[in-house]
Amino acid sequence: LTFGSVCSGIEAASVAWHPLGWQAAWFSEIEPFPCSVLATHYPTVPNYGDMTTLPQRILSGEVAAPDVLVGGTPCQAFSVAGHRGGLSDARGNLTLTYVEILNAIDFVRRRHQQAPAIAIWENVPGVFSSKDNAFGCFMGALVGAGCELQPSGTKWTRVGCVYGPERTVAWRVLDAQYLGLAQRRERVFVVASARADFDPAQVLFEWGGLRRDFAPSRGARQEIARTVATSVDIGGADDPCWAAPTEVQ
Repeated sequence: LTFGSVCSGIEAASVAWHPLGWQAAWFSEIEPFPCSVLATHYPTVPNYGDMTTLPQRILSGEVAAPDVLVGGTPCQAFSVAGHRGGLSDARGNLTLTYVEILNAIDFVRRRHQQAPAIAIWENVPGVFSSKDNAFGCFMGALVGAGCELQPSGTKWTRVGCVYGPERTVAWRVLDAQYLGLAQRRERVFVVASARADFDPAQVLFEWGGLRRDFAPSRGARQEIARTVATSVDIGGADDPCWAAPTEVQ
């Protein structure tokens, strides 16, 4: 597989996927130090810089339309330290630019009779509680709802999925302390695709068992003995931007 990486940093994705034989088609990074690291370690992979230029460049054929799009757009707009400006912050608005890039990739791939891309996105859990419903706007854009989505309850759950007219999207909060890092570091991971033979939920959800990534200090919460996901099907609903949740065992 080939992948394009936005907000590439020092390219964790390339390190993680190298054993799988996946190849980076291009990077998109603007900060000087990460750019220097990328140029040193990946001299043959082009760095296209500003990600806001990518949709048009992909549509024109200047930039390749890879199998996978990966990126963790800036988290400052959704974190307390970054004053939580949400989508009104230019950094937060890059979440929607990410969708524009994915749409451009899929348009080109369909034109060449290739399967749609798979998208992998990462950010801080603060995106769930943005005052402007940034996560709902992101979800609505990804699935092609034509409007922002609203959580089925009072707030966005830590794990869930949406089946939309354009794509299926699954998300889940994972804690790095249970994946080899010696500190607690929670992040939201989103996997999305329009492929008929690919289910993002199969990537992120653990079926039929106790979740393994809860902290020992939460041991009293044994009622969390299964993965519960908010599953929203917006295809054909009277209100395309909301539907009742169901439990996924």
